[in-house]
Amino acid sequence: MMIDFRREASDILAELEGLRAADAPTHGGRVLSYVYDSGLPELDELAARAARLVQPVNGLDPTTFTSVAAMEAGVVGFARRVFGGADDDEVVGSVTSGGTESCLLAVKTARDVWRSARAGSPRVPRIVAPVTVHAAFHKAAEYFGLELDLVPVDPATGTTSAAAIEERLGDDVALVVVSAPSYPFATLDPVADVAAITGPRGIALHVDACIGGFALAFWPDPLPAWDLRVPGVTSLSADLHKYGYAPKGVSVLLTRGRDRQRHQYFATTAWPGYPVVNPTLTGSKPAGPLAAAWAIVEALGDGGFAALTEQTARATAALRESVAAIDGLRVVGAPTGPLFAVAVDEAVPVERRVDPHHWADAARASGWHLQLQPGLEQADGSRLPHTTHLTVTPVTEAVLPELSAALVAAADAVRGEPAVDGWALVSELAQSLPGGIEALAAASAGLDSAGAAGLLRAFGLLGGDGAAGALPDRLAPVLALVGALPPKLTERLLVELLARVVEPRAELP
Repeated sequence: MMIDFRREASDILAELEGLRAADAPTHGGRVLSYVYDSGLPELDELAARAARLVQPVNGLDPTTFTSVAAMEAGVVGFARRVFGGADDDEVVGSVTSGGTESCLLAVKTARDVWRSARAGSPRVPRIVAPVTVHAAFHKAAEYFGLELDLVPVDPATGTTSAAAIEERLGDDVALVVVSAPSYPFATLDPVADVAAITGPRGIALHVDACIGGFALAFWPDPLPAWDLRVPGVTSLSADLHKYGYAPKGVSVLLTRGRDRQRHQYFATTAWPGYPVVNPTLTGSKPAGPLAAAWAIVEALGDGGFAALTEQTARATAALRESVAAIDGLRVVGAPTGPLFAVAVDEAVPVERRVDPHHWADAARASGWHLQLQPGLEQADGSRLPHTTHLTVTPVTEAVLPELSAALVAAADAVRGEPAVDGWALVSELAQSLPGGIEALAAASAGLDSAGAAGLLRAFGLLGGDGAAGALPDRLAPVLALVGALPPKLTERLLVELLARVVEPRAELP
């Protein structure tokens, strides 16, 4: 059968190349978040060829597509070994679509285990975690009906203590979560100390090592115990599409105890089709990311991962030293692994301070993409500073002189410029709205799509026809608004913005 294709393949690919040209660069070390560049083109090619080989394969059924079972066993076996679980036959695992799914499944498992031990209890189970725990656990609590009980951290360092977590424990706690390290500040939470408290009480402990796990496993400097070598660690998540250098999205979730891990599964025969048995949230799923991760693990082995991690560690140490030497900035706390956050140094006079968001905007103007993070008021009234986040990869080492010079120049360009006053921006906007600031605060409840679009347009984030416009050149004012607006309103506006970004502009002819 002949198909009359609507467009030529060459034209379609040329258009896609044009679209990609507008993206931030995924290789070369100019984006210090989101992407994890090994600097090895041959590794990218291997991953692409491996994914192409299994392109038509459905990962839903490893009994039909036995390659899926073999590759998953290989990846889980590698993770189990490097995270200290090889000597424990009860450590089992699954490959997932990413860190969020791994975290969701860890919470779903903990909830179901808690419920099975308290059949008929009307209580709502809790997750206890430092406030720096990844947002995936906020999503998990919302999706699976748990309460997320967040423990404040030290605003200066981002650290928490086992004692602070212990104060929150009770028989309604289904899971305690700690990070290795946390995303916002690269804090290595006190895993062993927390496990010594939760273990004797029979409370499950999850280590979220999604961002840095595969780097920490090969980190050249000694680290406190943090993985499955720690008795009392119940589960651990780590992403292969980060420091496993695989394409998005592939992660691994390890669980101590087969009986516990079986609660992760969904199974039903209560319909007239095939029996449905899934260890993950999805049914049909691509095998490409799994194949790419498996191929990279097979190619690199421990020696390759260790060499890339050594390169990353050198680059991280050098970049931290360079940033710490910039007058007016400070590295937050004592970060662990290949990431860190930067805040204003309030110990120096005002005229010498560097606002981290202005700094990031200035760096972006010269082609370097850093990630702005808003401040946050904690439950105890203390406030975490607004910061700029940097993730370091192996390729960073090759661009260190250029990057360091750009970061110094960016700081020089904005030194002494005060942080954007989000409250002033909110007040200006509120004055133009009927009802003023009270109406703006009330808008967080029941705001419809048109109303949300109107507010976005007032912020300059939508075009006149309601379509999403380009982000402004400077992100510091946007992040200031995020910090100043009521959280529920901010979340509603961000939902509207992201939803409109992907809405079709015109129908296909």
